[in-house]
Amino acid sequence: MIKSLILGILASFFFAFTFVLNQQMNISGGSWLWSSSLRYIFMLPILFIIMIIRNELFDVLNDIIKNPIQWITWSTIGFGLFYAPLCFASEYGTSWLVAGTWQITIVAGAFMSPLFFKTIEIKNRIYKIRNKIPKKFLVISSIILLGIYLMQSEEASDIFDLKILLGIISVILAAFSYPLGNRKMIEVCDNRFNTFQRVFGMTLCSMPFWIIISIYGCVSFGLPSKGQVVQSFIVAIFSGIIATILFFKATDIVSYDTYKLSIVESTQSGEVIFTLLGGITIFHDKAPTMIGLIGVILVVSGMILNCLIEK
Repeated sequence: MIKSLILGILASFFFAFTFVLNQQMNISGGSWLWSSSLRYIFMLPILFIIMIIRNELFDVLNDIIKNPIQWITWSTIGFGLFYAPLCFASEYGTSWLVAGTWQITIVAGAFMSPLFFKTIEIKNRIYKIRNKIPKKFLVISSIILLGIYLMQSEEASDIFDLKILLGIISVILAAFSYPLGNRKMIEVCDNRFNTFQRVFGMTLCSMPFWIIISIYGCVSFGLPSKGQVVQSFIVAIFSGIIATILFFKATDIVSYDTYKLSIVESTQSGEVIFTLLGGITIFHDKAPTMIGLIGVILVVSGMILNCLIEK
């Protein structure tokens, strides 16, 4: 469990580059359509080379051919409906604010527990039991939601402003899609593949979605600038490859226990701290006010308490 927590926190550090660089690309005039699609377009050849070197390519491809609908569906949800809305949201808030609101994914993961089953053996018979929502976890997670509310309330004087609402709704969609796609693919893979293989398979199967997004970006905004291409490549390496593999490895370790899985998912609250520090020190982002800072503290406190409470 300790190993999975450490991997989760490390993943949150590299994931933070997503929020900071996406905001900078938007400030520079880059389209969110290219920011989102280029990340996965760059990831695919890198992961393909890794699969060739590790001699693990054909097992994944054969399984995708056998189960194309499951692979494409959950990969598109887990990667496509996660990252595209997150990039879209970066147009309507500072990097730390988007990262903070993204922590709704912690609560989303817990709410989705009843969608999954755990297998137990009783008297040499195998039974599937539906998971329950961890109530203690949700009580502590309410602290995180309060923190998110404080961050949003100090940023938006009018919560019914269309742009603000679009940004919030986009992050909520991403927050539910990422754990749903990840957990469903854990079921589909059923321990047949390692983390590298699962990330490669999901990247490959989400590619139809990214091709459509990139075509729309080309028609609507033209080709991306050189700066956006470079920054998207950095995001692809740091967040798409390093962070995703670290996080998926962490969830693989505790995939047998949805309670521990929820705790590992809660380590992503670290993104708020890393994004806040990176955005302010490197790119001179707008710093949070006292109310916003209290919100950040509550979000991170919720993560820590989730790691400490007993089942």
